Amino acid sequence: MKLKELAVSYRIQADALRHRIQLVEELPARTREEEMVKTERLRLLEAMRRDVRDMAVICERYYDRSYRRNERYCI
Repeated sequence: MKLKELAVSYRIQADALRHRIQLVEELPARTREEEMVKTERLRLLEAMRRDVRDMAVICERYYDRSYRRNERYCI
């Protein structure tokens, strides 16, 4: 698998995570505990989505000489 193909699969996963985030946001929280669980789940999903998007960009631009490295990941 080439890096461009890998980047496409990362983008697809980022879209799936975005959809999951929307579903969790729509869930009603009846109690304070459910609200805390929902908030934590959203925090984790957002972190996963951000990391997947970052990896997609890195894979897309790995061979681009003008691309500067990501702050979180070294190339």
